[in-house]
Amino acid sequence: MIEATAAEKRRSRWMAVLFAVVLLTPCLYGFATKFYELILVYQGESDGAFAVAPIVNYLLASGGFLFMFGWAAANGMFADIERPKYRILETEQQLDAQG
Repeated sequence: MIEATAAEKRRSRWMAVLFAVVLLTPCLYGFATKFYELILVYQGESDGAFAVAPIVNYLLASGGFLFMFGWAAANGMFADIERPKYRILETEQQLDAQG
């Protein structure tokens, strides 16, 4: 297996960050817009109280996923994304050799 140089790893990391920013910016805008609309509905209409539970659930679920993603990234879960597929093939070869 060919190891990537430090420059290639750095370039790959910056490309991933750039891709994430390009992808997440419109998503964040859409989320903020919808969240603002839900707050306006809650504040403006007497029947808008129905929006509180979905807002809280949405924020808790989004926060949980963000926390799990940050934890996985901080613990190096995305450091070597190619290794699992090779490990599966190695395990399969070992199992075939046994049986």
